[in-house]
Amino acid sequence: MECTVTWTGASGTRSAMGFVAETGSGHVLTMDGAVDEAKPENGGANLAPRPMETVLAGTGGCTAYDVVLILKRGRHDVRGCSVKLTSERAATDPKVFTKIHMHFTVTGKGVPAAAVERAIAMSHDKYCSATIMLAKTAEITTSFELHEA
Repeated sequence: MECTVTWTGASGTRSAMGFVAETGSGHVLTMDGAVDEAKPENGGANLAPRPMETVLAGTGGCTAYDVVLILKRGRHDVRGCSVKLTSERAATDPKVFTKIHMHFTVTGKGVPAAAVERAIAMSHDKYCSATIMLAKTAEITTSFELHEA
C-alpha cells in the first residue's frame, strides 16, 4: 500500500495548509488545516477535512466494512450500517486520540442483536487494523442499535 501526500499551499491555492493525497489505488483525497486567526499564514482555510479527521473516518470505514462483511458471511439480511465516531485527543503534542466511542446503527431483517455484537467484537479484536492500532493510545468503546427493515 502506498500514498503520496503533496502540499498545495505553495502553488497559490486558496489555503496555505492544503494537501492532496493520491492513493496507490488511484484515488485522490484532499485535506486542509483549521483557520489560524493569530497567524493566518500558518493555518488552513477549512476547505476539506483535517488530516486527523481522515484518520477517524478511515477507522470508521474499516470497522463498518468488517461488521457488514461478518454479518453477510453469517447469512444475515443486513440492509444498512453506519457508525458514528466521537473522540477525544490529548491536550498536548502529539495530540493522539485518547478516547474513541463508536456507535453502530445496523438495519436488517431478522438480524439477531447477538450477531451484531459479535461482528463488532470480531472487528475490534481481530480484523480492523485501524481500530487495533488506535487502541494503543485510545480507550475504544462501542455501542449499537438494531433496526428492523
